[in-house]
Amino acid sequence: MQVGLFIPCYVDQVYPNVGMATVEVLERLGIDVEFPPEQTCCGQPMANTGLGDCTRPLAIRFFEIFQQYEYVVCPSGSCTSMVRHHYDDFLSSRPGFEELKAKTFELTEFLTDVLKVESLPGRFPHRVGLHQSCHGLRELRLGSSSERNLPTFNKARRLLASLEGITLTDLKRADECCGFGGTFAVAEEAISGMMGLDRISDHEQAGSEVLTANDMSCLMHLEGLIRRNNKPIRVMHIAEIFAEAAR
Repeated sequence: MQVGLFIPCYVDQVYPNVGMATVEVLERLGIDVEFPPEQTCCGQPMANTGLGDCTRPLAIRFFEIFQQYEYVVCPSGSCTSMVRHHYDDFLSSRPGFEELKAKTFELTEFLTDVLKVESLPGRFPHRVGLHQSCHGLRELRLGSSSERNLPTFNKARRLLASLEGITLTDLKRADECCGFGGTFAVAEEAISGMMGLDRISDHEQAGSEVLTANDMSCLMHLEGLIRRNNKPIRVMHIAEIFAEAAR
């Protein structure tokens, strides 16, 4: 099975270890991973601010680069959701677009839904709190959300729970937004910051030693607040946990 690795801009530029950890996890499972170096931004920041004309060429570029792969995997719920739920305005008339949407997956979604992974090898003896990003939770349905009366499930939490020695902490508001929201954090920085501090406080009361998520964008926001307020919480993308546990 060959996978095209779709890496968000902020991971590529600021958190490359997350991309490397994703490769490590996939290759351990026997996947042939290829990183197309010509890939660009998916266009989500432009789309979020209503700049459709700026988003269109990036969507077309993504289609041209990734349509060749059997699957496309991304360590980000928000960027995956951009392709699956917000590219229709730009690519709906292109032959092959529906197929591309159907084979583009967030990392934990790919592990559970495509590879049918029930458990991951390794040991991670820490108290871990899982932050659920809004795009992954409410657009990709990577887990159940509290506002819907449906059976409880969570793909990331199930994989984390399979690691030896791990303790998953219980939050009072398990699916609340961290306040990042991309351009929202710029336009409404005071509200964004307070929402982030609320999420960190919830992890503190739960006793989280490590704060993890499927989206490095949420973690970037929370990590900045943790550092500025000298909180003793380590921030790790979920791929980094999987990779470190298996070493």
